[in-house]
Amino acid sequence: MKLPKNVLGGELQSCCSDPLTGFYRDGFCRTGQTDYGLHLVCAVMTEAFLEFTYEQGNDLTTPNPDYEFPGLNPGDRWCLCVSRWQEALAAGCAPPVDLAATHISALEFVSLEDLQAHAADSDK
Repeated sequence: MKLPKNVLGGELQSCCSDPLTGFYRDGFCRTGQTDYGLHLVCAVMTEAFLEFTYEQGNDLTTPNPDYEFPGLNPGDRWCLCVSRWQEALAAGCAPPVDLAATHISALEFVSLEDLQAHAADSDK
């Protein structure tokens, strides 16, 4: 499989395989025609973000086996919908981002500067 580019212009890296993330559950924040949420941002979960997204009606902590979803904990990496990351940014609780594993298409919605300002420690 030819991988798309990341926001830094390099080859998209895997976000996480444990738990297995991505719209296609292949570890990559890739998107396609059926991914209406645009799961483009590889984020490191924080307690503040998990609480924020729960309050927005998206519980990411409770397992849902029907969707191969294990439930997330602080420290887990997960491909987020770019719009949810944007909402968290506006609310002051955007989780750290793995830039090398964040799909280049995220730049259509958020600035590279905002993503870089929230880069995970490994990207700084």
